[in-house]
Amino acid sequence: MNKDELASRVVARMYDADWFSQWLGIERVETHAGACVLRMTIRKEMLNGFGIAHGGITYSLADSALAFASNGHGRMAVSVETSISHTEQLNEGDVILAKVNELSLSNKIGVYQIVVEKQDGTAVAFFKGTVYRTGKEWFEEKA
Repeated sequence: MNKDELASRVVARMYDADWFSQWLGIERVETHAGACVLRMTIRKEMLNGFGIAHGGITYSLADSALAFASNGHGRMAVSVETSISHTEQLNEGDVILAKVNELSLSNKIGVYQIVVEKQDGTAVAFFKGTVYRTGKEWFEEKA
């Protein structure tokens, strides 16, 4: 099994048990070891008192992207630090993409940047996440 096949298997297993990502309506567009692209649509129940998307929505999309990308190497990883900067508002019906870039990967630590974009390519949020890579593998056989 190659690295991308392993990543797809890991993410499929994670997603199947991830009720929150499913509730958000997250779609997996691309899955690779250390990277992924996720998509979702802003729904009415995701809006805050200002009538725009709650900041937790983009945060949650980016956090799911971090989880899928960092676990895609086949080793279980958990976040230890995350942060987000929101740069543009989102409205009901907006389609957003989370794109992951692996900045650094060592035996125990991975650092990732996730850019969240609207359907027109406008960046709406920048997320940085650090994960701890455990010693446990998702599957016995690896790439």
